[in-house]
Amino acid sequence: MPANAQQRAVVNASAPTDLSVTIYRDPNRDVGDEMNADWPEGFAMISETRTVTLPAGQSTIRFDGVAEGMVAVSAIVTGLPGGTIEKNRNAELLSPAALVNGALGNRITITRTNPATGEAVSERAIVRTRADGGLVLQSGGGFEAVRCAGIPETLTFDGVPTGLSARPVFSIDTQDESGGTFEVTLTYLAWGFDWQADYIATFKEKPGRGEEFEMNLLSWLSLVNDNGQSFENAQLLVIAGTLNIESDFESLADPPVASPLRLTCYPLGNTKQGSPIPVAPPPPPPSPAPVGYAEGDMIVVTGSRMKRSNMEAGAPVAVMSAQEEQLGDLKLYRVPKRVTVSAKGLKQVAFLNKQQVKARLLYLTECSPYYWRDPEGEFAPAGMLLVTKNTDKNGLGVALPQGAMTLYEPGGFGIQMVAQTDLRDYARGQDIELELPNSNQVNVSCGRIKEDAEPDENGRKWVKMQAELRNANPHDVTIRLLLGESGEWSIRPRGTKTRVKNGYEIVEIKIAANSTRDFRWKIRGNSR
Repeated sequence: MPANAQQRAVVNASAPTDLSVTIYRDPNRDVGDEMNADWPEGFAMISETRTVTLPAGQSTIRFDGVAEGMVAVSAIVTGLPGGTIEKNRNAELLSPAALVNGALGNRITITRTNPATGEAVSERAIVRTRADGGLVLQSGGGFEAVRCAGIPETLTFDGVPTGLSARPVFSIDTQDESGGTFEVTLTYLAWGFDWQADYIATFKEKPGRGEEFEMNLLSWLSLVNDNGQSFENAQLLVIAGTLNIESDFESLADPPVASPLRLTCYPLGNTKQGSPIPVAPPPPPPSPAPVGYAEGDMIVVTGSRMKRSNMEAGAPVAVMSAQEEQLGDLKLYRVPKRVTVSAKGLKQVAFLNKQQVKARLLYLTECSPYYWRDPEGEFAPAGMLLVTKNTDKNGLGVALPQGAMTLYEPGGFGIQMVAQTDLRDYARGQDIELELPNSNQVNVSCGRIKEDAEPDENGRKWVKMQAELRNANPHDVTIRLLLGESGEWSIRPRGTKTRVKNGYEIVEIKIAANSTRDFRWKIRGNSR
């Protein structure tokens, strides 16, 4: 070891005095995919402010209690006058196996207890093997394997070997000619985090009494931390949007290992009398309440106070006002109240509460000239969309992160769930169209009128199309017909004009209550 390394003082940084945790969702999770709380594949940027007192000259600063999923190569330390010379991370945590390996060739105390009398006898012994097999000690009586004598044995170590810690440690080497006390900030990426948005939409009345209706919209952020470390009183931020991630953070994290002591020997007992018959373990304790609904752990980030009846659980509610910020092409949501991101835990934070969102139901079907409409054939159910616009006028006007939505509707027996759907990221001002289950009340039969009049390859022939639309609802409905992909077809509808929506030429037709409507048009390919 170089002389300067031997003379380098070891300094322990203080516990964090300020914490910030910014969670990025799994970049490979698509719309409709649920977050895997048992194996989260998102990551977080963690920023810790600590205090260090450095002697003059070279020193090693130890940051104890960093995230076990820390990506060490991403770590940056600011606030040091001498900067960073070298970075290191412990590869092994304090554990029975690490104690044995660290004591190899050194003396420990072994205590044996006589099962018959209860008398304990201790003696000094030297560790002669590592902990990856049978443990062999050398004492005054010679060499022996631990736990092979058939009596209880306990090992006592004089101290913790150098470099071992009960928690993950990140260390850096630095140099300062004068020394002093400094406030430094350690910032790093860590693997094993994720988050998702979950929306609850409650209709104020049954849709159908008018084309437009109002609903309440509540959204929860569900956050998961798979690391063994908690981040107490932290400023919490989440990032919505898709990042282009090239690095494999899972392999770069390489968390430190806490290895058990494995002894390949006889169990308690001996070969003559046999081993004791194992006793069945006691039943497990009852499962704790879900973290997201634990007493005192429910946080609502919203601009207005929520009524208890609007919550799914009766836990107390802290009301806050969320701050949405722009971060390049991404959206940043800042939780104004500091929270604890618990180890191996799931937390739910309510961040959106809109009471008068205006929406409507729109029916949808696609008609292809490659299909013949059999006049005697069956009708198919139309698709259904929940449609609104992300504007202040419609009661929204906020960026909506990707997530799942559950819809509830009032009825004679109270609020009942009627549908579930998924939504992608929506910015302010965008049209929001969410797919719902197919309708049982609106049915469609559409296709070309003549069975043998398929579109030709050169696009010279017009094909006559027909759609018969049935509405069994006691109110009017609007149905959107997708007539063909824009740019690929020339379309001539009867009595109306088409417009382009999501890459399709469409028309929207109103159908009166309990009635049928016929719609016709002509179509030909644009390959001429």
